[in-house]
Amino acid sequence: MFNVTKKAVPPKLLFDNSALKKLIVPLIIEQFLSVMVGMADIMMVSAAGESAVSGVALVDLINVLIINIFAALGTGGAVVVAQLLGARQEDRARQAANQLVYITAFIGIVMMAAVCLWRVPLLHLLFGSTEKSVMDSALIYFLISAFSYPFIAVYNAGAALYRAQGNSKISMYISALMNVVNIFGNAFFVFVLHRGADGVAASSTISRAMAAVIVIALLHKKSQKIYVEKLLRFRIDRRMIGRILSIGVPNSLENSFFQLGRVLLVSMISVFGTTQITANAVGNNLAAFCILPGQAMGLAMVTVIGQCVGANDFDQVRYYFKRLMKMTYIMMWILNAALFLILPLILSAYNMSEDTYHLAVILICIHNISAVFLWPLSFTMPNALRAANDVRFPMCISIFSMLVFRLGFSYIIGVMFNYGAIGVWIAMVIDWVFRVVCFSFRVRKILWKSPPLSRA
Repeated sequence: MFNVTKKAVPPKLLFDNSALKKLIVPLIIEQFLSVMVGMADIMMVSAAGESAVSGVALVDLINVLIINIFAALGTGGAVVVAQLLGARQEDRARQAANQLVYITAFIGIVMMAAVCLWRVPLLHLLFGSTEKSVMDSALIYFLISAFSYPFIAVYNAGAALYRAQGNSKISMYISALMNVVNIFGNAFFVFVLHRGADGVAASSTISRAMAAVIVIALLHKKSQKIYVEKLLRFRIDRRMIGRILSIGVPNSLENSFFQLGRVLLVSMISVFGTTQITANAVGNNLAAFCILPGQAMGLAMVTVIGQCVGANDFDQVRYYFKRLMKMTYIMMWILNAALFLILPLILSAYNMSEDTYHLAVILICIHNISAVFLWPLSFTMPNALRAANDVRFPMCISIFSMLVFRLGFSYIIGVMFNYGAIGVWIAMVIDWVFRVVCFSFRVRKILWKSPPLSRA
């Protein structure tokens, strides 16, 4: 679809092999650690009892949605900063960094206040039929975890700023430290103090606060390209904030609808019985590993393509787009080949019945075989469009595809035709196919035929 030839290599590259390696490798490690720590976190929380686990799981459906909003705003800031760096306007890039910290911190505080005020009616509206012990755990977990929102928002902003300047090691180190502190915190609160959901929430809040303080302290170093200064003077640049939000808000809406769709799919699968619920959960755990390279390369795409757009060098935009996509496919093929080889060993770690085991294998095969062909074009590729200021099209396509294809066909195939979880996962592949077609034509139009002018 997008041919790579030697003639397509620009004579003067913004990112040499060493720079790409320094950007991409930490991103992959960070994604891997996040998934691994998430699995360990769940195992540890289970020691607090079923009510605590259920309460935490219910609230985390909402927490993931909120954290995705912060991540999307960080991506908006990263695009703007990367473009300004590509245009060699480092002073304006540093101004954008200050504004990104302001807007994410403000939204984090607003989210915190909203949860503190309305958590009770919200949880009763969404999960009112749950047992009282589960609801009590959910309410206390939701309240305490809400205090972490400003911190995780600021951390995401700081991590995005480091990635925008090609330094992903910092975010990797801080993320690893945050997750390790969270694990040890959970162990202390659960096993030493014998706390439940409140202890788990406290541990998360402490680790996120620590990460936010560290990233802001590091961003004050003036020896780097992008740094923040005089944050307490609160100099608001409405134009710059508007530019960040013009990219961040559509991305936030897209992520929010995607997560809402996943919540509805979980609700749909829950009617199929315990076997299918468990197989779906195991499949989702392993699916997270399958797409790690694609997620990491999507973050790299924002930095690399954003700087090329800022420099108004669309030969490099096209060159790096093709190169990063090729690297994504190579890594995903290698990783998934390894996963299939050790799949029986991995599944043996789960305590599943024979029926659940066979269903999990089917779901994993549907996902992983399809993902190595479709996932990079469905989810990694759109980040090139976002980095080139084309954010509304990916948002509209993603929301439409989620509602019509993933949710609609999940109901038709899974419920009406009684294919259960298999039907839901087939609908997911149909969703991917639609995205691939739409995004492929869009990339051809935006990056090949009529490249957008940089807004730097």
